[in-house]
Amino acid sequence: MPPSHYTRITLAERPKAEINSSTFRTEVVPFDLKPGDGQVLVRVEHISLDPAMRGWLNDRKSYIRPVQIGEVMRALAVGVVVEAGAGSAFAPGDSVSGTLGWTDYAVVDDKDVQKLHIPKGGQLLDYLGPLGLIGMTAYVGLVDVGKVKSGEKLLVSGAAGATGSLVCQLGKKMGAQVYAIAGSDEKCAWLESELGVDKALNYKSPTFHDDFKKHVSSFDLYFDNVGGDLLNFALTRMNVHARIVLCGAISAYNDPNPKGITAYQTLITQRGKLEGFIVFDYAHRYPAIGQEMAKWIADGSLKRKFHVVEGLEKAPEALPMLYNGGNTGKLVIKVVHPADAKL
Repeated sequence: MPPSHYTRITLAERPKAEINSSTFRTEVVPFDLKPGDGQVLVRVEHISLDPAMRGWLNDRKSYIRPVQIGEVMRALAVGVVVEAGAGSAFAPGDSVSGTLGWTDYAVVDDKDVQKLHIPKGGQLLDYLGPLGLIGMTAYVGLVDVGKVKSGEKLLVSGAAGATGSLVCQLGKKMGAQVYAIAGSDEKCAWLESELGVDKALNYKSPTFHDDFKKHVSSFDLYFDNVGGDLLNFALTRMNVHARIVLCGAISAYNDPNPKGITAYQTLITQRGKLEGFIVFDYAHRYPAIGQEMAKWIADGSLKRKFHVVEGLEKAPEALPMLYNGGNTGKLVIKVVHPADAKL
């Protein structure tokens, strides 16, 4: 028997600064979901929490339409098909990924989900990490945009997060010297001992700037996930022809009046380059990148760390962890389904 009700979390109001208890509304509604022609009903298993989600709450022009008031909160997720509509290319039991949202069940069009084939040594969660958009973002930003070269000094901010931790490992694989920036001594120790970065620095340390000058001095490529003061400082430490890849700006997402950079003149004197990107523009690269990632997962050389929070209802309070440094690795929600909810 299907469940009598299901849970979804919708946007209640747009936050002016930090996400708070009024931002989202949890709704338990009668189970009336039925796939139509070319659609599937998916039981959501894990939901990705990503820094970009804060930007989706703002009612302003961006690369993607903002989430509307009353809509289910947008999110990438993985799940299992439990029912397929007429003409669907999927079958019950298929593992899929897509923009399923903050809900425990979703009806979606075939074209909006992808059938998953878990590689040797992999797991379903990897499609929210290295085999999903996180992995595509790390690779595209480092290789296609940043054009990393062997022997270069690569600097990575937000290095203990989902994207940053992959960038660190990819940089080492490509022969770069990798210098990581994170927000605690514990994260720095993990980056050095487990991921093998050449040096990790705690930006909250009172000696951070001196430590940076001592251990890094200057860089050739900076993969920036943070923005703000760290970006401004990095602009003063560029080598000639250095590149800065703007992937994110976690430090400013909750700030209604973010500060601009002031050290930009170094881009002129060092003949540097500052470039942003959106991974969706590189969709044609996904299959090839996915094959590379799968190969490294299979041979055990690509490490993954998932920070799993149990319970869909915890999503609103877990999301802010991305902006205050509360997570290490990829932050995901595990959707807990009642044992007797069979379809």
